[in-house]
Amino acid sequence: MTIHVGDRLPDATFQIMTANGPEAKTTADLFGGRKVALFAVPGAFTPTCSAKHLPGFVAKADAIRAKGVDAVACVSVNDVFVMDAWGKDQGADGKVEMVADGDGGFAKAIGLELNTDAFGGLRSQRYSMLVDDGVVTSMNVEEGGAFEVSGADHMLTQL
Repeated sequence: MTIHVGDRLPDATFQIMTANGPEAKTTADLFGGRKVALFAVPGAFTPTCSAKHLPGFVAKADAIRAKGVDAVACVSVNDVFVMDAWGKDQGADGKVEMVADGDGGFAKAIGLELNTDAFGGLRSQRYSMLVDDGVVTSMNVEEGGAFEVSGADHMLTQL
């Protein structure tokens, strides 16, 4: 079942890179008591993700926060080391939290997994959502290979 506006995010465990190395974070850790602009990409270092999706949120992070959002986070079915390297490559430090859904457990739990056998198997669909204290308040899922409704500019219109 795909998650919808009004649904609470399911319990999941992610990995984020800290100064002390990889650290496990739960859904409650990342979303509890915070308003988070979350966006998902099919893969780090992939063309649309690297040229448009992440750069848009890096560029607009301050404007998004100015609208009352506590954090901007990017999630992908990649390991924590890849997400950390991609974030550094894209200048995301201090702007976008890079969140690894290494085994795709979160993507599966919210019904937005994507099978890309030609490019490596299980990935996440491209989407963005606004999450307030763990509850989805807006949801923007892309169709097919599109990049129209999940970007930072569209999210800003929803705040």
